[in-house]
Amino acid sequence: MKKEQWLTPLNIIAAILIAILVISATVTFTLFDRGAYARMQERINLPEAAGVSEQELLANYNALIDYNSVFFTGPLEFPTFAMSAEGRAHFEEVKAIFSVLQISMLVSAAFLSLLCVMLLRKRRYLFLALGGILALAIPAAIACVMAAVGWDRFFVLFHELFFNNDFWVFNEQSDPIILILPDAFFLNCLMRIVIAIAASSVLLLVASAFLRRARQ
Repeated sequence: MKKEQWLTPLNIIAAILIAILVISATVTFTLFDRGAYARMQERINLPEAAGVSEQELLANYNALIDYNSVFFTGPLEFPTFAMSAEGRAHFEEVKAIFSVLQISMLVSAAFLSLLCVMLLRKRRYLFLALGGILALAIPAAIACVMAAVGWDRFFVLFHELFFNNDFWVFNEQSDPIILILPDAFFLNCLMRIVIAIAASSVLLLVASAFLRRARQ
């Protein structure tokens, strides 16, 4: 059998779609994993630290998560928390980013499914490894930057990269939602995203190697 080539046009396109799907799906599922937040807030006793009941904390958090769904229409309204104009503007920008990720997940999955059928029928499997390597570059880069600058600086750099204003610097008096979104929450989300992307990448590499070996 003719040796399979790595950098064919179809392999490159499929690998890019895989990387987009892995990253967008990982971020999306992390965003909507309410159970992880519930476990975290219990572990660090967040209701006491924020000065609210657990019921109030979860109600406001769930309102924020519902708002960030691409299928949600209408303004963000917290059940019991106030919100400044700057806070509302920031959350609108956040929703736009998450909407792009969710649409990217759906679109990449649709196109990738068609491309996968085509390549797998031809017994071409290197695109899985190529996609895994491409996706793995993202958590590797994040880990390197965090190791170099530390979490606090990384958090600031992230916001400076994605937002062209300082609306993300919340005042807990005008935007008490920040009380239930501590640094530990964002760090926990980032670590789960990095681990999930890395695990997905390893699975793709293993799957590619297994299928190529079975083909011989």
